[in-house]
Amino acid sequence: MARLHSKKKGKSGSRKPPSRAVPPWVEMSGLEVEELAVKLAKQGVSNTLIGQTMRDTYGIPSITNITGKSLLQILREAGIKQDYPEDLLNLIKRATNVRKHLKANKRDIHNRVKLGHIESKIKRLVRYYRNAGRLPAGWAYDPDKAALLVK
Repeated sequence: MARLHSKKKGKSGSRKPPSRAVPPWVEMSGLEVEELAVKLAKQGVSNTLIGQTMRDTYGIPSITNITGKSLLQILREAGIKQDYPEDLLNLIKRATNVRKHLKANKRDIHNRVKLGHIESKIKRLVRYYRNAGRLPAGWAYDPDKAALLVK
């Protein structure tokens, strides 16, 4: 299948291992993994960095396989609520940086097109999260308000 905003074709780069069993070399229990995830989240670490830290530092290949819950479920049970989904905020930051670049470089047509692509992704994600109930029903993407959101 072709990519969304390019002419390239191909498969995605990574896949989860098919086995759901906990590898024998993992030293931490599910409860210890949950406590560590909550501790990192309270320190202000993002969800992706929590997963990377668990993988690289503590040798935990999959939080879900060990605990039986996703990272978001663990954080919600601990009372740590995130206002906006992390992937949406990252796209909004990217769009804000491109808008800032375009103010300084008005003739950069390539990045003007790419800004349209980024904002298209944002609008699709907003629609998904509104339907899923993770964003309020009346929430809409506005570049000026979104810039204040990520600052």
